[in-house]
Amino acid sequence: MKKILFFLKSNLEEIDPRSNIRSLGTNIKGDVLAGITVGIIALPLALAFGEISQLGPIAGIWGAIAGGLIGGLFGGCMVGVSGPTAPKAAQIAGFMSFFVIGELNNPDLVAAFSIIFLSGLILVCISLLKISRFIHYTPYPVIAGFMCGIGVIVILTQLNAFVGLEVQSSIHEIILNLNHTFKNYNSEALIVSLPCLLILFMWPVIEKKIGRLQAIPSPLAALIMGTSIAYFMNLDIPYIGDKMGSASEGNVFSFYIPDLSRIRQFIIPALALSGLAILDSLLSCKVADNLTNTRHSSDRETFGQGMANMAAGLFGGVTTATATMRTVANIKFGAKTPLASIIHGATLLAILLGLGSLVAIIPTACLAAILFKVGIEIMDYRILPVLRKLPKTDLSIFTIVLIITVFEDLMIAIAIGVVFSVIGSRNEIKLVFQSNSKKIISNLTETKFALENHDKKKLDELPVKILKPDGPLFFGSIEPMIESYVRTDEHEVLIVDLSNVSMIDITGIYALEDLIKNSLKKNTEVFISGVDSKIEKILKDLNFLKDTSLSNFETSIQSMRPVLKERYDLSYETKN
Repeated sequence: MKKILFFLKSNLEEIDPRSNIRSLGTNIKGDVLAGITVGIIALPLALAFGEISQLGPIAGIWGAIAGGLIGGLFGGCMVGVSGPTAPKAAQIAGFMSFFVIGELNNPDLVAAFSIIFLSGLILVCISLLKISRFIHYTPYPVIAGFMCGIGVIVILTQLNAFVGLEVQSSIHEIILNLNHTFKNYNSEALIVSLPCLLILFMWPVIEKKIGRLQAIPSPLAALIMGTSIAYFMNLDIPYIGDKMGSASEGNVFSFYIPDLSRIRQFIIPALALSGLAILDSLLSCKVADNLTNTRHSSDRETFGQGMANMAAGLFGGVTTATATMRTVANIKFGAKTPLASIIHGATLLAILLGLGSLVAIIPTACLAAILFKVGIEIMDYRILPVLRKLPKTDLSIFTIVLIITVFEDLMIAIAIGVVFSVIGSRNEIKLVFQSNSKKIISNLTETKFALENHDKKKLDELPVKILKPDGPLFFGSIEPMIESYVRTDEHEVLIVDLSNVSMIDITGIYALEDLIKNSLKKNTEVFISGVDSKIEKILKDLNFLKDTSLSNFETSIQSMRPVLKERYDLSYETKN
């Protein structure tokens, strides 16, 4: 009993929201402004993701409200903003084909929100078990294939709405009916969707020419323009109000009690939703970490998403996750604490309660254009330019995951991708388990870069660190390297010694690249040493550090010594 109590106590300390609460008053002005701005950005996205989920646009807004208020209060990323995302919306849409009512195949909302509630409960349990961090071991080709697959799904599922036809949720049906779609398009819908899509792509150029427009996010600009065109031209096209029912008349509040009597039906979809929530959220948190030079708490973030999804399930909201686009915008507009996320949720709540009837006049073609842009942006443009140069194993895994994501199931795609990755890297995994974990971060005196006959104490005081991974650098070994480096003291020079790296895959390459880029942002001088010809070729083929000024992969140990000697005015002194 004592062990159980100790376990619960230690784990509850990790997810304790008090640190979030204490931080709320430290950046009030910046957080309030960022929160309001991100709330406005989130509105069209929430409506669009609600539409794609088949639960309705109002459900999308309630999901964003739950994510903002609850996710912000309990989450583990100080600047993260939660709400419906493209992967999560696509996933719940896939499940809804199995939970319908009547011959018209109307979605079984009680089933949907019960599944979302249950997924939140599962996330809370996962956070208590402290296993969220294992998401960092997901191979990059799996993530890239998954994200590209989601992009394809979003684009295809919105094709009918883009041209003014009835939306189809089945990818197979959409592809089979492409000929019918292009032959029977509604020209009036294109009067809305095409200008909206154009303004989304052209907005960065417009912002540069007209500085005052920088305060208006592109999705909101597209939403205003598309709605105005449809309203003033009185176009005969589908509108959000067509699917809102009584909500268009101001009734936007509903409460759903989870139907636990059907838990056997719900458990598998709920597990899948929770798994994707962890993947989606923690990847977004890693992006936030890179931008803010911080480190999120994976377990607390999982707990926060669990609480947010439970709230979404109760109030009729789409399932939530930490959203990359909104999180990046939040950071850009000056947010530093969870108060920004809470204000974002409160802003959406105020809009919903005050302007619910106005939401009804938004044309679905306008939301389709916004989602088109989301689908294009969500694809992984880091891996796409180098596909032809990928190692065969990485390319195969990427392709398999992409195809299964589009045509079958998101979580099955990820599971198969991980299994294939593990099988393909079984020898490297063995080496990791068998190795005596050597020190990854060292000072000068602990390495071969030390200057001969020089005072050891003086060398140890120099702000120089050596990063020296040992053995294979792949998805199964990068996290210890990153964690070790994050814990290091501040330094001016980083030497990356790859002389003991036996192999490197694309996951290892991108992890190392991100680490170096973050160091360069801090004005740390970086040198790369000990790269053999085989690894050098792989690095160059995959455009390693191509967009930085750092390009020398062949710095020798001998050449590093004079560099250090000159930088720190070192003279060769004989030890006493």
